[in-house]
Amino acid sequence: MSAAAGVSIGSGATRFAVRAPLAEAVWLCLFDAAGERREPMARFGETWIVELPGELAGARYGYRAEGPWAPERGLWFDPAKLLVDPYAVELDHRFAYDPRLSQFGVDTAPLVPKAIVPGALPDCAHEAPRFARGGLIYEVNVRAFTMLHPDVPEALRGTVAALAHPAVLAHLKKLHVGAVELMPIVAWIDERHLPPLGLCNAWGYNPVAPMALDPGLCPGGVAELRDTVAALHAEGIGVLLDLVFNHTGESDVFGPILSLRGLDNAAYAHAPDGSLINDTGCGNTLDFGKSAVRRLTLDTLRHFVRHAGVDGFRFDLAPIMARSPGFAADAPIFAEIAADPLLADRVMIAEPWDIGPGGYQLGRFPDTWLEWNDRYRDDVRRFWRGDEGVGVLATRVAGSSDVFGKQSCRSVNFLAAHDGFTLADSVAYEHRHNRANGEDNRDGHGENFSWNNGVEGQTGDPVVLARRAADLRALLGTLFGSTGTIMLTAGDEFGRTQQGNNNAYAQDNAIGWVDWAGRDRALEDWVAALAAWRGARADWFTRFPEEGQWSSLDGRPMDAALWEAPETEGFHYASHDPARPFALTIDRAARLARPADNQG
Repeated sequence: MSAAAGVSIGSGATRFAVRAPLAEAVWLCLFDAAGERREPMARFGETWIVELPGELAGARYGYRAEGPWAPERGLWFDPAKLLVDPYAVELDHRFAYDPRLSQFGVDTAPLVPKAIVPGALPDCAHEAPRFARGGLIYEVNVRAFTMLHPDVPEALRGTVAALAHPAVLAHLKKLHVGAVELMPIVAWIDERHLPPLGLCNAWGYNPVAPMALDPGLCPGGVAELRDTVAALHAEGIGVLLDLVFNHTGESDVFGPILSLRGLDNAAYAHAPDGSLINDTGCGNTLDFGKSAVRRLTLDTLRHFVRHAGVDGFRFDLAPIMARSPGFAADAPIFAEIAADPLLADRVMIAEPWDIGPGGYQLGRFPDTWLEWNDRYRDDVRRFWRGDEGVGVLATRVAGSSDVFGKQSCRSVNFLAAHDGFTLADSVAYEHRHNRANGEDNRDGHGENFSWNNGVEGQTGDPVVLARRAADLRALLGTLFGSTGTIMLTAGDEFGRTQQGNNNAYAQDNAIGWVDWAGRDRALEDWVAALAAWRGARADWFTRFPEEGQWSSLDGRPMDAALWEAPETEGFHYASHDPARPFALTIDRAARLARPADNQG
């Protein structure tokens, strides 16, 4: 009998399979109006299987596992705990944190979401990704982006389906978006410190079952995601999913027992003394040295490509995927993705850092991958703030060859992302203002390379506002003139603010929601014009031109002295490559960054 995990229906029967190599017994638990029914499962190697008569699509289920309760030895078996199938693709409700989820012997069936046996999931046609290097990625928190959108029906707001609304599509097309990158839409659980504060996780970077779409964000399940992807594809816009394979919401030893911890705790990386490795800062770390962890990851990626048609993925804290325990640029997961016919052509993007040993791995991912480039963000901000020279800026706008070499540029250039200040806040706040997070303003980055133009936060001073507007245009002009792929976080094109909160992960409210009514339409139109120019020339920015001229602002050829002089306020670059005939002018004193066609 096949040991493949998950649920399958065929020949008048339904087969359930779950991996639990050290369990002594496992039960399938079926739920209906009459209550819970338990079916014993049989061991086949490391997998437990039961096959029931009938095609049980729509049935609600979970698992219970029996074995030693010895957390000090990495054994967390407690048959009182209802466990979510790691291969679940649909849940009947959202996760909600409760201290009982961690308590031995307490039945959690009333608390834990039940997986739903899927019916037949149609396959999507395998087509080339809609997104290509050099284009614009638009990072979207689905709920925050749509909750206040005046044109989206209220019942649709906060859902994946809202992204297919004509008003949203029109905005994306106005910006010439190449792909939307959706912050996590799979089911997650709040960190245990949030509910007592009256807060909840608004970002989703704390998942439990990697294939199970969050019932709040995607109530229509896989079909809703598939339909939304199709609507975006019809407009030439790709879809990238931001996925978290570095840790799960089971957290540290005080965290809940929800899925892997109660079935196969060895999926988590452990130190020689048996303690959980925490290379993520989230309490646990998935162990990609284990083939079962890689198999679950690959099966998840295949699921979203096959059944939703997505164009690619961004991986949170991606070095974890190449650790066992140290980072290896030739880690098995990279070759396995490259060899898979469903995945080989997908867009893969790494967040190239974690907090493990040698955690910063920018530039060390496969040549076929893109990488978030925080050096770009920091150096561009520092230049316009006034404490970085033109030489470093030139390196960044030319594709960061010091990191990626001179081949096709793998850099994802960005000025702001979901974590950190919004772009508008980076020129309006010198310090973080995170009091609403309930951690006495200790959370979030302390150094943001931000500035406030003389007034901290909101102001009606027209001089200060004019300076901030000029700074935003300078920053954005730099971004759109840079070699590499570029990324905007939703709302930064029209001055979105989080009131100085640079870690708004727990702000599912007006702090974190995009304010459509208050947007800066002049800035939005200016960004749209930049985007239209670059969108028609995106392939120019996949590699920096072989030939070109760097000149000072007064027309002199740039030499070492000019590059190194602190008083050098900018430069003019003109490409001499007929395939990439663009020019870029940077003038810090005039707050000017202007990409344009090279007129010769």
